[in-house]
Amino acid sequence: MTAAAAAPAPLPGESGPGAPVGPGRPAAGTAPTVEELSAQERRLVLDRFTHADAWALGTLLVEMARLRNAPVAVDIRRGGQQLFHAALPGSSPDDDAWIDRKRRVVARYGESSLLVAARHRDRGTCFEEAARLDPARYAALGGSFPLTVTGAGVVGAVTVSGLPHLDDHALAVEALERFLTTTRTPSGV
Repeated sequence: MTAAAAAPAPLPGESGPGAPVGPGRPAAGTAPTVEELSAQERRLVLDRFTHADAWALGTLLVEMARLRNAPVAVDIRRGGQQLFHAALPGSSPDDDAWIDRKRRVVARYGESSLLVAARHRDRGTCFEEAARLDPARYAALGGSFPLTVTGAGVVGAVTVSGLPHLDDHALAVEALERFLTTTRTPSGV
């Protein structure tokens, strides 16, 4: 195997040979590492996640997307129940299909869809082949992030679709970071 053949290919939506570059596209080498993605998941842990929290997080995400003119769909689930869904102008039914595929990865692996993709990339494997899951039902691309509650583990997912997948992931993470700064009390309860 040559050195070129051993290097993992960029994930769809990442910069690299043949990937579009321009506004809204990440610069080469900006895909988060497994370590960075794992640190996000350790940091973004909730004290609780209620119906009201889903509404607050969802409306925050929608407002952030509107301010950026981002043509996204947003979905928040706890267990098997959809607690929030919004489709902004410019989004399409395809975004809802992507949401379902990315969310299923979080439900199955208990990690963000981008972290699952990065683990496969780092091993030099292709998620679609290695996981042996139906690619029409599972997509290991950025955009779905686990909702983890202290003492309960992963209880659901927040998912964004409509932008390049790294941007979908970044938007979900930024919203969770903002949400946590407004919901945590000084005692952490």
